[in-house]
Amino acid sequence: MATATLKSRIENLIAMTQLLERVDANPALVGAGQYRKLVQTVQALIDADDLPGDALLAVLRASPAAAQLYENLHYDRSGLSQSPLELAIDSELSARQFLGRLRERSADAQQGFAPPPSNMA
Repeated sequence: MATATLKSRIENLIAMTQLLERVDANPALVGAGQYRKLVQTVQALIDADDLPGDALLAVLRASPAAAQLYENLHYDRSGLSQSPLELAIDSELSARQFLGRLRERSADAQQGFAPPPSNMA
């Protein structure tokens, strides 16, 4: 019975992550409350204690939306572990460049120079 229950829970996770993918692709399909409930459902299924790691990994690889949710929920432990390496590196470089521009702006302000244009992006 435990195997059948686990299989059912994995199938439910797969179905919910597929729904999450469809909703992420077309947000107009559901309202904010429905989306929140869907995310909470996927979160509960992802965080199940008895979910085998290989099953979870397979689902996360198949569902970018679920992988992003997992990263957000477990960033303190896993960082950007589900993101493609190139995307993670690009994000890191962009953050460093932005912080560098903020430091320059702060240094200029302390020296009395006029601030740069407000478009920091």
